[in-house]
Amino acid sequence: MASLAGLLQLKGHRITGFDKAAYPPMSDLLRSLGIPIMEPYAEANLSPAPNLVVIGNALSRGNPEVERVLDERIPFTSMAALLREEFLAGRESLVVAGTHGKTTTTSMLAWIYQTAARQEPEREPSFLIGGVAENFGSSFQLRPTRSFIVEGDEYDTAFFDKGPKFLHYFPDALILTHVEFDHADIYADLEAVKIAFKRLVNLVPRRGLILAYDGSENVSECVAHALCRVERYGLSEGAEWRIRNLRHESGVTKWELWRGGSVWADLEMRLAGEHNALNATAAAALAAGCGVGKMAIQEALASFRSVKRRLEMRAEIGGVTVIEDFAHHPTAIRETLRALRGVYPQARLWAVLEPRSNTLRRKVLEADLVASLRLADRVVLAGVYQQERIPATERLHPEDVARALTAQGAEAEVLSDADAIVRAITPRLAPGDVVAILSNGGFDGIYEKLPARLRERFAHVVSETGQHV
Repeated sequence: MASLAGLLQLKGHRITGFDKAAYPPMSDLLRSLGIPIMEPYAEANLSPAPNLVVIGNALSRGNPEVERVLDERIPFTSMAALLREEFLAGRESLVVAGTHGKTTTTSMLAWIYQTAARQEPEREPSFLIGGVAENFGSSFQLRPTRSFIVEGDEYDTAFFDKGPKFLHYFPDALILTHVEFDHADIYADLEAVKIAFKRLVNLVPRRGLILAYDGSENVSECVAHALCRVERYGLSEGAEWRIRNLRHESGVTKWELWRGGSVWADLEMRLAGEHNALNATAAAALAAGCGVGKMAIQEALASFRSVKRRLEMRAEIGGVTVIEDFAHHPTAIRETLRALRGVYPQARLWAVLEPRSNTLRRKVLEADLVASLRLADRVVLAGVYQQERIPATERLHPEDVARALTAQGAEAEVLSDADAIVRAITPRLAPGDVVAILSNGGFDGIYEKLPARLRERFAHVVSETGQHV
C-alpha cells in the first residue's frame, strides 16, 4: 500500500493515508515522500471526501472508514486492481510469486534490469516491491519504459475481493519460487494454496515464460499444465538452470550457474544462504530469458545490497551482532538460521521470535516451527501477537514450542514482550553471540531497544554497520 501510494504520487495524484499504527521502514518511506499518515482510523479522516479510497486487505467491515465509504458510496477499489489499471495495463508484466523469497527475488530482478539499463536505457524498469530495496532506497519506481516488475502476493485482495492479489497482474513472465501452506487465516489447507497458484500459472500466455523452482513437488504440480515455456531452476541435475559448487567465502557467496549441461556463468553476491542463491538464480534466469545480457546480470548480483528487514545487520556492539529478519513462516525461519550458521559457524546463535503472522500465530505448523528453531543454540519466544483474535482451539502456545525444544535438548524460554526479553537476555549475551530477531512486524521496538541496552552494557566499544549478511 505504501509503495502504491508512492507510485500514484509520481503520477500527480494527491495522496493521504490512514493506519492503525504505521511502523518502519514503510512509515519512514512515506514520511520522506511527504505523504501524511493519520492514526488511528476515524470517519473524520475522510473529510473532505476523496475522489477514490484504496482499501487494504487488513481492513474489514466495522472499520469506521470502511463504514463511511459504504454509507456515502465514496468510490473505492483495492490495491491490486488499481495497480493493474493505472500501471500494468499496456506494459510487460514480470511477476515474482511464491510462498517464500519473492520480495528479495523481485528486488534482484529489478536491480538486474536497472544495471542493464546503463547500456540499454529501454531496460530501465518500473517496479513495486513489498519491501525497501536498498540499491534503490525505495520500494517502487516509475519509468516510461515497457517493463514493470511486481511482487505477486498470494494473500487476499480486500474484504470485497477474497481472491489473491496476483490474479490481477496478468504476467507475461513469471517466477514461482515455493508453494507451501501459509496464510492460515484465508487458506483452508495446502490444496487451496495450490489452486491459487495454478490459477496464476493459467494466466501466463503461450508466448510467456515461467521460471519454476525444481525442488518442490508442489511447484511441479502447479506448473504441470502451463501452456507457455517452463524452465526449472535449482540444485538438481534435471534443472535447466542449475546451481553448482555453492560456497561462502570471505563474506561473499559464490556459485557456478549451469544451463543445459554446461557452465553458463560464475555468479557471486554479498548475501548469504542457499535460499538467496536460489532467489538470485531465478532472477538471473528470467532476465536472461527476456534478453538481458550475462555481464549485466553478473554485475548486478555482485553489487546487490538486499532488502530492508531481510537478514539485516542492525548493530554490532561489544562483539554481539544483532540481525533483523522478516519471519512469517517456519520455512523462512529455517533458511534464515541456516544462512546465519553459514556466515557465523563458531557463534552462539540466538533466535528471538515474535509469533506475529497469521500462520505463526496458529498451531497448524507447530512441529515445523520447532524443527526450524532447533537450528539455534538459544530460543526466546514472545507471546503471540494479538492472541485474542485467534480462536483458542487454533492458537499457538509458545510454552508448548519451548517445551518441545527443551525435550530435544535445546535451551528455550518464553517471555511476555520485547521489554522483558531485552531485560532478560542482555546480561547473558557474550562477545561472539549472534541474535536473530524474527518478526514480520514492529515487535514493540525491540530492534532499537536491544541495541540501546547493549550500548549501555558495552559503552566502551560501539560499531554499527547497517549492512546485510
